[in-house]
Amino acid sequence: MNAVKLDGKAVAAQIKGELKERVEALAGKGCRPTLGTILVGADPGSKIYVAGKHRDCADVGIGSMRIDLPETAKRSDILAAIDELNNAKDCTGYIVQLPLPAGLDTNEILTMIDPAKDADGLHPFNLGNLVLNSSGPFTTPIPCTPRGIVELGRRGGIGWDGANVCAVGLGSTVGKPLSLLLSHSSINSTVDGCHIGTKNLAEHTRRADIVVVATGVAHLLKPEMVKPGAAVFDVGVTRKIDCKTGKSHILGDVHPRVAEVAGWLSPNPGGVGPMTRAMLLVNVVEAAELQSER
Repeated sequence: MNAVKLDGKAVAAQIKGELKERVEALAGKGCRPTLGTILVGADPGSKIYVAGKHRDCADVGIGSMRIDLPETAKRSDILAAIDELNNAKDCTGYIVQLPLPAGLDTNEILTMIDPAKDADGLHPFNLGNLVLNSSGPFTTPIPCTPRGIVELGRRGGIGWDGANVCAVGLGSTVGKPLSLLLSHSSINSTVDGCHIGTKNLAEHTRRADIVVVATGVAHLLKPEMVKPGAAVFDVGVTRKIDCKTGKSHILGDVHPRVAEVAGWLSPNPGGVGPMTRAMLLVNVVEAAELQSER
């Protein structure tokens, strides 16, 4: 069996095409969605991600605002940048790019974002709404990566309704919010939340219809740990340096041979990553739509 590839790049391109129409409709109302970013330091991966997000904005017609701070930026500098975007009327939503340099309190920084402008959906207020909202319509931003996983699966023909899902990795950006999102009545999955310390992890993954792995442990999920025909989402990233060339390349959490067992596979890279960026745009456009209705 060769797994069907869940192509995040192709699906993200579809979503961006759909967003163009929504952005044009907002323009007719005198409203232009605008994404802001705050980047602290010069982490190579973060610089690439932020640049990609601004390119995405240009593709869709969304405006963008960018604040870059040096590695030596103090807490007060970051809070001043957050205050600037909180009060910027032209800014529909924004993100503080993670990870932050060592010594900064990430939770404190995220808490200072205006929840209505939280494009990542990671503010405690918005995560709290995800906990409380089990069946009603979503009225606050949804975390981008979990939302991207669900949408990629839906568009790839995967049925979440009633499915047994094993989420491996319980981080605050993927595993935990994904478990909450999947339990919402509009998705209606049964979630088995695991992590790298789970005893007999393979017993959990083998009985799942859908496996999402987001641990950052290279090739953690092996072929013998997957039920034949299951859908697998590879989310975790490990960067490995080639000793001969000095170049880095990405390893996912899923062993390549899982493709011989699974029915669907979201690869890494090229799967969930582009969907995360697409969902960021969706959150910004949705925030603008809400504002235009007030």
